[in-house]
Formats: sequence, structure tokens, C-alpha cells
Amino acid sequence: MAEDELHEAEVESRWEAAPAVLVVIVLQVAISLVSRDQGWTLWRLPWWSWMILIIPEAILFAALALSWPRRQIEQFGRRREVSLALFLVVGIGNGLALAALLAALIGGDEHSGGELLCKAGTIWITNVIAFGLWYWVFDRGGPVRRREDDPPPADFQFPQMENPELAAPGWHPRLLDYLYLSFTNSVAFSPTDAMPLSRQAKVLMALEASASAVTVLLVAARAVNILR
Repeated sequence: MAEDELHEAEVESRWEAAPAVLVVIVLQVAISLVSRDQGWTLWRLPWWSWMILIIPEAILFAALALSWPRRQIEQFGRRREVSLALFLVVGIGNGLALAALLAALIGGDEHSGGELLCKAGTIWITNVIAFGLWYWVFDRGGPVRRREDDPPPADFQFPQMENPELAAPGWHPRLLDYLYLSFTNSVAFSPTDAMPLSRQAKVLMALEASASAVTVLLVAARAVNILR
């Protein structure tokens, strides 16, 4: 791989992926503090349960943003595995938060539309960012591997790949492209920008669409109903 391409991958990791993780951390801290001040609970869990995910998120942020931990991981050849593992932890944790919110909703514990919207909004935004990062690190072996001369087959087919004459020379998807893919999949519950090609990509998109459908159609609908 050319030195400038490797540098570009590092810039993408530090200045695009790391801020996205930071947004998730800020959301978790904000909902925790609001829950403490307002006396909110997540089903039967205390307010600080939102803070649990901050630990793996902080580790992930350091691995993406700071040179020293990133190089240490790269020396062991496990950068992609570590990133995938941390994204998986964040995804599972957010899924458990959604399950707890649904349990509270089914049990009749949620009576405030504003509270329910805040909780559902935090879970939905975290879901969009987490899956966008997952697509980014998963597609064709990750941002470094897909810049090499012999990358694996694509997991996602972007429009620029089908019509290279419409894209800039040497175009390749960056994190924003994967975040947009995640956003559209969460809103439309189906691919609208890029098509999944591999079975793994289809499973990931199906999981995201399912979680988003539950959040938007059930939780948000109930919150609006309470507000009325």
C-alpha cells in the first residue's frame, strides 16, 4: 500500500470514526445525567446503567484517535478484530437497552412521552452510528485493507462503484458513506443507497432495520400517543 493511502486511512480513523464514537459517548453521558436529575429508570435499571457502555466506547475512541494504542494493536495484527469486538459490545449493549425499554413499555412503566422519546432517540441514534461504524470496519476487510492492491470482494455495492464515470478518480467509500447507508436503512428499513452483496452484510442490515423498526414504530409511536 502506498504511504499516502495508509495516511489517508489513519486520518479517516482519527478524524471521522473517532468523533462518531465521541458523539455516542456524549449521548450516553447526557441521558445518564438527565435520568439522574429527573429520576428516570430504564425498566428496573438505575440511571447509571446508561454509563456502562462508555467503558468499551472510550477504549474504542482511544484505539481510533490516539497513535500509541492504535500502533500497539497493529503490531499484534489485531486492529480489525479489536474494532469489531468493541463495535459488537456497543451493539449488544444498545440492543439490551432497547429490550429493557420495551419491557418497561409492555409493563406499563412508561407514562411520560418526553422521557420515552429521549430514551428511544438515544438508542436510535446510537444504533445508526454503531452500525455505520460496523459497516465501515467490516466492508472488504476495513479501511486499510480495502485500499490495498488486492482487497477482498466488496460487501456493499455503492452507486459510484457501478458508475465510476460519475465518481472522482480513485473514489472509495469513507465513513460518511457508511453512516448514510446506516441512516437510510434505519429510516426506510431497507437498502436505498448501497446494496448488500455478502450474506454477512445482509444479516447486519436486517438486524439494524429490525431494531430501528421496533424503536420507531413501537416506542416512538407510544411516546407520541402519550403526548396527545
